[in-house]
Amino acid sequence: MDSNEPDLTPKQVNYQNLAENIINKFNLRGIEGYYCVDREEANAKAKRFLTPDCTISWGGSATLDEIGLIDDLKESDDYILYDRMAAKSAEDKKEMAGKIFTSDYYFMSSNAITMDGEIVNIDGNGNRVACLCNGPDNVIIIAGMNKIVRDVHEAVSRTRNIAAPPNAVRLGLDTPCASSGRCTDCFVPGCMCGQIVITRLSRIPGRIKVILVGEELGY
Repeated sequence: MDSNEPDLTPKQVNYQNLAENIINKFNLRGIEGYYCVDREEANAKAKRFLTPDCTISWGGSATLDEIGLIDDLKESDDYILYDRMAAKSAEDKKEMAGKIFTSDYYFMSSNAITMDGEIVNIDGNGNRVACLCNGPDNVIIIAGMNKIVRDVHEAVSRTRNIAAPPNAVRLGLDTPCASSGRCTDCFVPGCMCGQIVITRLSRIPGRIKVILVGEELGY
């Protein structure tokens, strides 16, 4: 550790050590991994990947809002943004979906990441995980260390019981998990668990980039 760096707490040191091990696992899976101590560093790191006049979009994410990334992108004149929330009519939404799917950069968080480097996400309509799987040239995932779990089984449980209920509340969805605080394996129209995707490998090396952050972010 550089002597000029501020002293880290035991928890921060543990996060850093854990992140380094997960990043090594990412490397085996064709995924680029990075670690940032806090949200400010993560915000700056994410923007360093971008190039002038590139096209950018993002999936719904409390984490991206918490680190201030979306606000920064919207305030900049250096990029072309595809914001799906700006599309109102069915025709506009369809056109916007096509632009998002072919964007240069796509930002998102993850519902869970295993210690072995697998990335686990749930989605209602599937637009977010679709872009993760195929489409945008670069997918940049930003996730707090609170998203780290032991294995895929624990990851799926976390996505459905820890991440989904507060997200349903945030989005104003009328789902059983929004009122009960836990997954009930429902089939209601607003169900957030329509798609469960496990990303264990990127067949295009480096297309998926994960920035792990030494804070608790998102749900």
